[in-house]
Amino acid sequence: MNSSKKYKYRVGELRPSQILFSFGVGAVADLPRLSVMIMGLEDWDKSRSIELPEERLLSAVRQKVGSQVKQLLSPPLPPEENSSLSSPDELSRIGIPVAPFPGWVVCPKCRLLAPLNSGFFKLQTDFYRPTETHYVHKNCSKYRKPPQVIPVRFLAACDRGHLDDFPWRYFVHHGNTDCLGHLRLEEWGISGTAADIVVSCDGCKTSRPLSDAFGEKGKQTMPNCRGRHPHLRNFDDECDQQMKGLLLGASNSWFSITLSALSIPTQSGKLAELVNLNWPPLSKAKTPESLEAILSALQSLGELQDFAAYPIPQIWEAIQQKKSGEETDELKDLKTPEWNFLSAADPDQNTSDFKLRPVSPPERYRNYFQKVVLVERLREVRALIGFTRLQSPGDFADLEDIPEQYLVNLSRNPPSWVPATEVKGEGIFIQFNEQLIQDWEQKTLVNKQEILTRVAYKDWLNSRNIDPDKANFPGIRYILIHSFAHALMRQLAIECGYNAASLRERIYSQLPTDEKGPQAGVLIYTASADSEGTLGGLVNLGEPTTFGYHVTQALEQMRLCASDPLCAEHHPAEGNPALHWAACHACLFSPETSCERGNKFLDRSLLVWTLQEKQLAFFE
Repeated sequence: MNSSKKYKYRVGELRPSQILFSFGVGAVADLPRLSVMIMGLEDWDKSRSIELPEERLLSAVRQKVGSQVKQLLSPPLPPEENSSLSSPDELSRIGIPVAPFPGWVVCPKCRLLAPLNSGFFKLQTDFYRPTETHYVHKNCSKYRKPPQVIPVRFLAACDRGHLDDFPWRYFVHHGNTDCLGHLRLEEWGISGTAADIVVSCDGCKTSRPLSDAFGEKGKQTMPNCRGRHPHLRNFDDECDQQMKGLLLGASNSWFSITLSALSIPTQSGKLAELVNLNWPPLSKAKTPESLEAILSALQSLGELQDFAAYPIPQIWEAIQQKKSGEETDELKDLKTPEWNFLSAADPDQNTSDFKLRPVSPPERYRNYFQKVVLVERLREVRALIGFTRLQSPGDFADLEDIPEQYLVNLSRNPPSWVPATEVKGEGIFIQFNEQLIQDWEQKTLVNKQEILTRVAYKDWLNSRNIDPDKANFPGIRYILIHSFAHALMRQLAIECGYNAASLRERIYSQLPTDEKGPQAGVLIYTASADSEGTLGGLVNLGEPTTFGYHVTQALEQMRLCASDPLCAEHHPAEGNPALHWAACHACLFSPETSCERGNKFLDRSLLVWTLQEKQLAFFE
C-alpha cells in the first residue's frame, strides 16, 4: 500500500482478500499511525498485477459494469526474492495507492483541529519502517517536541455513497461563516461519547457539543451533501441528500459489492481445460503462426509444456471455439451452471481446479437429502465491482435490486479491468429432496409463515425508502436452506478446526416454476488464501457416518438457544423491522464473511421444534 498519488511512501500491508471485503477502493483503512483512503482504479499501477482467468465471472462483470471490462486482475504483487527488481525506490512504488483521509487532524497536546493542508503539520517518514509514517504538529505551543497528530474520528456521509470530511467550521458556527479562528477539539468527559466532545473556535469563542451532529438534532443541524467522492478526487454535480454524521471506522461506511464464481468445467476435454487455465497468454494469438511463436517463447522458459502433446491446428481450433463461445454465450446467472455441475456429480468431469466425489447420504437423512457430494478441490474467483455506503447490499435479494443511486463506481471512467482474487479450498454439497421440500412448502402454516415474512420484508424496505416492487423476495425454501447452512457451519467449524469465518455458504434455491428449474441445495466450503483450505479436514466430515452425526448435532443445537424465550419469540414485523425470526448471535448468526445475505432470512423454527413453534419444522 502506497501513500499519495505519486506512490512515494509505503505505509502498510493488506491481505488480498481484504481488498475485496474490508479495505477496497473507496474504503478508509486504519493503519498504525495513519488513516487513509484507498484510491480509485485510475491511480493503480497494474503492471505488477496478474490476470486471473475465469470467463464466466468476467461475463457477469461485463453485464454489471460494462462491456469495456477486459480483465480480472489481482492486486499488485511484490516481486519474488530472486527477481531482478531490487531497487528500493522501485520496490516502494509497488502497491495500492492511498491518500490521507480524513483530511482533518487534531493535536493531542494543544487540541488544535485543522486540515492537513493548513501548513501546521509535517509528514514524517521512515523508509525502513513504513508503518512509522505519520504527521506531526510542527509548532505546538504545549509541547517542545513536535507531537504526532491523530485523525479526527468523525466524518460525514449520505445514502448516495458520498463521503466527506466533517463540516467543522459550518458546525461550530451554526452555518456558513467568515470567521477564520483556530478550532479546538476538547474532551470534557472520560466516556468518549459525542456528548463529552466539544468543538470550539478561538476567534469568536463559540462552541458546540458533537452530540448535535447525530440523531434528531443532526437532521436539523447538518448541511446538505456536497456530493464528494474522495477516492476519485471529484464531486458529483448535485446531491439532494443531507449529510449524516459518521464515526471513523464505522462498519456501515463501506460495503463491498462483489461477484464470485466457482471454476467449474465449461468445456469437455483435456485440451479445453488447458486452454482455460492458460487463457491470458493464448488469447493474444491472432493467427496460428502467432500462436506457434507464443508457445515457442513460453516453452523455452519452461512454461506451457503440456501443449507440446498437441499440434498447433488443434490448439488453434480450441482457442477459436472458446472465443466463439464468449461472443455468443449469454450468461443469465452464475449459480445455475454450478448447480447443474454439482447436482450431476460426474467425477469424469473433474479438472485440476474442481474435483468432486459423490457419497451416499447419511442413513438417517436419506429421506431429506437426495445427494451429498464431497468437493475435494475447488477454485473460487471473486471480483470487486463497486460499493455502497450506509445501505448494505446484503439488504437486497439480488444485486439487481440495489437502487442505482446507492452504487458507487470504482473509477471516474468506465474501467477496463476490476480487482479480483482467487482462492482454493474444499467443501460439501448437499442437495435436498425436491419433492419433500415441495410437500413442506404446501403446508398451510408454512405458507402463512412465508406471507408474514413477505409482509415484514416489505415493511423493512419501506423503512429504508426502497421500493418493494423493485426487490425480489427469496421465498420460504431459501430461508429453510439458509438456516440449515448456518446451523451446519457452526457445527462443522467446531469439529473440523477451521476458523468460523473461513467457512462460507453458497445457496442454490429456485422454485419449480422458475425458468432455471427447481433448485434446493447448499455448498458449505472453505476458500482460504493459504493452505488451510485444502487440508481435507472439511471433506473428511462429509463421509456418510460422520456427516450424519454432525447434521444431528447441528439440528439438536437449534432446538434451544441461550437467548430463549426471547429468540424463539422474535417476530420480524414487531418493533424495529428485521428480516429474521428465531435467530440471533447465540444460535444462527455467522460471521459476515460467511453469510451471503448478512444474517438475514433466518429462522431455526423451520428446521426443528422450538419453544415457540412446533408446526413448521422440516426435519421431524
